[in-house]
Amino acid sequence: MRLIPIIVLMFVFILIAIRQVGRFKLQIWQIMLFGALVVLISGQIRPLDAWKAINLDVILFLFGMFITGEALEQSGYLSHLSYKIFKRAKNLDHLLLLILFFMGAGSILLMNDTMAIIGTPVVLLLAKKHHIPYKPLLLTLAFAITIGSVTSPIGNPQNLLIALNGQINKIFIAFLKYLLLPTTINLLVAFLLIKIYYRQILYKQELDHSQEPIKDKKLAYLSKIALGLVISLIFIKITTYFIKVPFDFKLTHIALISCLPIILLSSKRWRVLRKIDYKTLIFFAAMFVLMQAVWNCGFFQNLINSMKLKLDSTPVIFGLSVLLSQLISNVPLVALYQPILMSLGASIKALMSLAAASTIAGNLFILGAASNVIIIQNTEKRDKHKTLTFWEFARIGIPLTIINVLIYWLYLTIIQ
Repeated sequence: MRLIPIIVLMFVFILIAIRQVGRFKLQIWQIMLFGALVVLISGQIRPLDAWKAINLDVILFLFGMFITGEALEQSGYLSHLSYKIFKRAKNLDHLLLLILFFMGAGSILLMNDTMAIIGTPVVLLLAKKHHIPYKPLLLTLAFAITIGSVTSPIGNPQNLLIALNGQINKIFIAFLKYLLLPTTINLLVAFLLIKIYYRQILYKQELDHSQEPIKDKKLAYLSKIALGLVISLIFIKITTYFIKVPFDFKLTHIALISCLPIILLSSKRWRVLRKIDYKTLIFFAAMFVLMQAVWNCGFFQNLINSMKLKLDSTPVIFGLSVLLSQLISNVPLVALYQPILMSLGASIKALMSLAAASTIAGNLFILGAASNVIIIQNTEKRDKHKTLTFWEFARIGIPLTIINVLIYWLYLTIIQ
């Protein structure tokens, strides 16, 4: 009976890999919801514990950012902004590099989930306008925001956990010192692999850019204010780290405060609210429940203890983090692993290894990073015939993750 959550988790992985049962095509959120319901109905997790397992900070953060992202898209301001950014791309190689480095840099400040919300409609529009296959652009976006977020303590939720609980001085400088150079190399590696895998369809065509009109000037104005608030509040949050002000506010607060101009002042608020991606919110709530049930059964904890590994060594940190992030997700993994490292007197290098490994795990399979799921759900919401399959992601994700791990590992071994 104790292994039921593990069996359910494996079944969920298989269903996500095939996404088809007979004539029925399943969506990722439906599969995850099914898994959560099975562990709940079978008594593997109590209803109250299931409710407590749902991280409302994550749900509310995504809800707030979905509102801002939807308003940016509906108003036409997001398309207008993407033209300003990507008009510099003269050919397809330039476009891929711009997506990689711009979206990757954006993840440093705005968090990878935010860039997934904003970036998905942008790359789909670029694919449509320039008659480019959308799948390599979606993969470029997914890899860009995962790799880019490695270099920042607020780039993703697991890095934030390390920053808050790792007792590291000058946290932003530490992340840049240990992780900026290998991250830059890994972004270039992602570019090369995408070019190799899609070499028959990604050729050096010249791009002809045209500016998109603003559809709704008032909503665009309010969306611009909302986006400005996101950026400003994150800068304020960063500043509080440096000047050590005894005041902090969560990323959830930033997302909810930023969407207030749209909710309070726009006459299109209900249209925006109707269109946001509720299916992705259901996916995350269900994932938290299933992962908590998996965690409660103690299978992975017992497995790690039985192997008697040197848990603070760089190879073990990378190996366990990449593999277990696929099974219990990277945030629960860091919540488990970081206290162990701290109790062993772990160095900054060990904590940076944990940050890099738990994040780069998102490049292996779709479920390795929340941002991957957001991108796929966002794509399917716009067109049910468009998606990225498990295997389309994995065939590039597996070699990319192996190379990523080797580059971070080598760099962290060399640097003092």
